Amino acid sequence: MLMDGHTHTEFCPHGSREPVEKMIQRAIGLGMEKYCITEHAPLPPDFTESYEGSEDGVSEASIQLDEVEPYLKQMKSLQSKYSEQIQISIGFEVDYLEGFEDFTRRFLEEYGPQTQESILSVHFMKGTDNKFWCVDNGVDDFANGFKQWLNDPQALFEQYYQTVAKSVDSDLSKYRPQRIGHMSLIRKYQDHFKITEDLDQQNLDLVMKILTTVKQQQRELDLNLAGLYKPLCNDFYPGKQVLSMAQQLGIPAVYGSDAHDIESVGHGLHLLKSLKFY
Repeated sequence: MLMDGHTHTEFCPHGSREPVEKMIQRAIGLGMEKYCITEHAPLPPDFTESYEGSEDGVSEASIQLDEVEPYLKQMKSLQSKYSEQIQISIGFEVDYLEGFEDFTRRFLEEYGPQTQESILSVHFMKGTDNKFWCVDNGVDDFANGFKQWLNDPQALFEQYYQTVAKSVDSDLSKYRPQRIGHMSLIRKYQDHFKITEDLDQQNLDLVMKILTTVKQQQRELDLNLAGLYKPLCNDFYPGKQVLSMAQQLGIPAVYGSDAHDIESVGHGLHLLKSLKFY
């Protein structure tokens, strides 16, 4: 099935604000049979107390709690409107935040019954002063938040994958997201910080442990091609090393454009055919 498993909407505060209906129409025009809407789920109200870095890293990271119902209502309306042209799945991209699992669990228990597919991602990890910093909110925040590891990429990768490991191990209720999002997002600025080297054996072992758990849980990976269009990344997520290991284990990899605008829907689709990703 040709599908886009990771997309956003005009509700996203760091997106284009272009209407999701136009994005759905583009997906139909590209011949997609399924379209997954996965807007960023709200962050815990008290998360700012544990967060460092630019204010917009939190204020623009996700929709707000009072936007959840309007978001679901609008997406259900579009799901019904286009039901004869494309299968639309509704869900969230949920942030894993160590120490805030109770909030995430309660959120999923309340809204999970109204969703079909969701994504679990790591956009924040602990860094300088043991505070949370954004992994993907610009090179300045990245440099300030993770400066202790910038001269040792393997240590940086380890910190990130230890966080991913905690995310897949976390008990987030029966409505836990079934897809693990952009599992190499730590490389978004790899060209700028010169952290392009492959994972060493220790990190490969850590990734294998994560993937083995994902396999046992019958979850999927987000084959996210957005990184190819990021000027300081120029690679897809989760990268060749991780994807190869996942394929060896038989873990499904679901294409996602991670589109935040109309034009990005279907980004990289030509690569799926040539690389036999579907």
